[in-house]
Amino acid sequence: MRRRFRGWALVGVGLLAVGAGPAYGVGSASAEPVVGSVQYSVRDLGTLGGTRSKATAIDGKTVVGSSLTSGDAAEHAFAYDLLKHAMTDLGTLGEASRATGVEGHYVVGQSDLSADGPDHGFVYDLRTRRMVDIGTLGGSGSRITGLEGDTVVGTSSLPGDAVSHAFAYSLRTRTMTDLGSLAGPSGHSSAAAVDGAIVVGSSSVPDGPGSTTHGFAYSLRTGTMTDLGTLGGSSSTANDISGSTVVGQSRTAANALSGYAYDLRTGTRTDLGPRFLIAQLISGDTVVGGDSLLSSSYDLKTHEIHMIGSGRGVTEVRQIVRDVVVGDNFAPNSFAFVARVDNDDFTYLPSLGGLNSAAAQVNGHGVVAGSAALPPADPVTANGPFHAAVWVPHTAE
Repeated sequence: MRRRFRGWALVGVGLLAVGAGPAYGVGSASAEPVVGSVQYSVRDLGTLGGTRSKATAIDGKTVVGSSLTSGDAAEHAFAYDLLKHAMTDLGTLGEASRATGVEGHYVVGQSDLSADGPDHGFVYDLRTRRMVDIGTLGGSGSRITGLEGDTVVGTSSLPGDAVSHAFAYSLRTRTMTDLGSLAGPSGHSSAAAVDGAIVVGSSSVPDGPGSTTHGFAYSLRTGTMTDLGTLGGSSSTANDISGSTVVGQSRTAANALSGYAYDLRTGTRTDLGPRFLIAQLISGDTVVGGDSLLSSSYDLKTHEIHMIGSGRGVTEVRQIVRDVVVGDNFAPNSFAFVARVDNDDFTYLPSLGGLNSAAAQVNGHGVVAGSAALPPADPVTANGPFHAAVWVPHTAE
């Protein structure tokens, strides 16, 4: 299963998201969702001895994230085994560390090399219990943004730290490949996601100002980077990929902003409209995204748009897996939710005794990972410390 670790689109300078969009009437997007038809139980995953922790990713039986250690002395990446009910401290490359993704027995994340130094991406093997520094493309820092199979993708600085390029790192050979840029060696690029042998991201373009970016697709088989173009305007980004379909944001010929989907096989470009300006994510034929206020889903087969949730407050999507979407609703407090795009079902997830909660990812069994507030220490405040948590649907094994 494809793993990516960002909830928001990668936006270059000059491709800024607009302010809050219109509050769509329920009748203009979809029928009122059925609230709470699926029930979830919440489980506290605890900490590494400190007061706070948060989960950022889940795959199968493994949840990863970061936690404060005893005495709140440091922040360390962790892996939690849902079957053994055990949290493992993954250590660091020097100072603090944070796990951002997991697939199978591999955990990826970031770690600070020193208190004042740069951070590098790391890979931790749950079988050997070893953390490996993936290094850089010659610069001081690297950052991981996607993982699938034996391929890790992200962005690294080049020698001198003046330029950054997208990279692909092979877990099999432990080698990092510079994906270059559309503008050549001196241009900038950044990777957002990987699916199979295709990496997508954003890059500066030849003969354009540094602030102008185009979405790209890079084939790891052929070693070629393809410019995905725009909706008629000057700039675009690529934020996610599923199969042969890439989604992102673009300027239009009228210099407006719009979400788009691009089929790499057919060259078909679909304008998703202004409801999909940020957080464009895709699974199969379904795209989800938002306009800084509300989130919606778009069916690439039927071209139908459905609002996610009731339209109250601000809804932000974090991940989609098949027909299941997780995210947060601010109305005005923050509550984690699970939504289904096939039947408009929408379920708020409970906290751990406090008021608020936040979702990060969902696995193939419908188990959601994130964080939730403990009971407050006094009647004046709404929340105690946040702990990493999972929400298990009652039908899950």
